[in-house]
Amino acid sequence: MKAAVISSPGVVGIETVDDPTPGPSEVVVRVAACGLCGTDLHILQGEFAPTLPIVPGHEFAGEVVAAGAAVERLAVGDRVAVDPSLYCHECHYCRIGRSNLCERWNAIGVTVPGGAAEFAVAPEANCVKLPDHVRTEDAALIEPLSCAVRGYDILRSTLASHVLIYGSGTMGLMMLELAKRTGAATVDVVDLNEERLATARALGVSETATTADAIERPRGWDVVIDATGNAKAIQDGLGRVGKGGTFLQFGVADYAARATIDPYRIYNQEITITGSMAVLHSYERAAELFAGGVLDPEVFISDRLPLVDYAAALDRFKAGQGRKIQVNP
Repeated sequence: MKAAVISSPGVVGIETVDDPTPGPSEVVVRVAACGLCGTDLHILQGEFAPTLPIVPGHEFAGEVVAAGAAVERLAVGDRVAVDPSLYCHECHYCRIGRSNLCERWNAIGVTVPGGAAEFAVAPEANCVKLPDHVRTEDAALIEPLSCAVRGYDILRSTLASHVLIYGSGTMGLMMLELAKRTGAATVDVVDLNEERLATARALGVSETATTADAIERPRGWDVVIDATGNAKAIQDGLGRVGKGGTFLQFGVADYAARATIDPYRIYNQEITITGSMAVLHSYERAAELFAGGVLDPEVFISDRLPLVDYAAALDRFKAGQGRKIQVNP
């Protein structure tokens, strides 16, 4: 089969690799669409170097074309979206219900071959069947949505919160949509990209700006979410949290990114600084929200490119162009 392969830091190409075969409790999925995200850029940069070479792609959906002998719930022909998380279920963190922090953490498309290929293998337990009205290609959005749901699990948002989001790419826009669903009083978005801010306005944001200084909020915000991973945005956002508020690091920052904090202010104003890592008990809920129309795929997916253009798709994503970029094997 044809697959995108990141062979070494900065090097990606389309190669012919062996067709996958399922283990006893696994299925083979013919990939309909695979989304790109910041994690893929980190893999390309070599920040997961022990896993290279790797077929990337952890956001995907498709049709089951083969099933292992122990598979009972799925059948050939079923359309599924795939949770890429692979936990050991044995370590300390798995045993206390924090499996996204698994000491042997793995993920399809990150540490084992993923969905940027014609076919991919997944455990049956990681697959969610799609209802008839959900288009298979669109369902690749469920994985990033499940990360956003996890973020809101961490936030435990209260009604009438004032929310500031840094970044109006796919993840920032998903956080915007969930903020509205969870009863925010206002949701403001900051981004340097005017095209992306226009999308935020179309989705019903309170205010948009290229700097938070342009938004009138003298007491700061109850919730500040970084969805960029950019060190300058993170540093600015930390200073925008109001008394008793929360800063959520949601964007994937470079390993070398650094920000400074004011410990006395954190103490004196009871500010919470927290993070949200991947997926935890949120994939099925995201699938239900998606089926219920929480997102409009035509708004969120800006590019649908053939698999052979995977390298160009990464370049487009890195340049901050478009919203969700998918490849369609």
